[in-house]
Amino acid sequence: MTYVLVAGERIAGYYTLSADNIRVEDLPAELVKRLKLPRYPVLGATLIGRLARDLGFKGMGIGELLLVDALKVANRMSRKIASVGVVVDAIDANAHRFYEAFGFLPFPESERRLFLPLRTVQELLAQSEPE
Repeated sequence: MTYVLVAGERIAGYYTLSADNIRVEDLPAELVKRLKLPRYPVLGATLIGRLARDLGFKGMGIGELLLVDALKVANRMSRKIASVGVVVDAIDANAHRFYEAFGFLPFPESERRLFLPLRTVQELLAQSEPE
């Protein structure tokens, strides 16, 4: 599914979400234990396949806005489709730092792939909700 943010007549940014799966053995053992993940060899996840913003909107918080919205949708979807977290493949070092700033954890065997447990997604969303 593709989600688009439009500002006036311009596309400010967009992201895509799809179902994915991750092998439990690809996650750090301490994370699997701490999260009490099911003992299946493969677990459902939500993939942010692409998250991008127009360069004309640089520095305006569009990337953060899109990511938070993607996490909200992923959280809602997880109630209907099994998902233990959100996975991203960072396109470069800047994107990697961007996702790490939100708590995404790198897969031990991959430089670009990161994972955010659903429990962390829910905690982040609870913190960002207005009181």
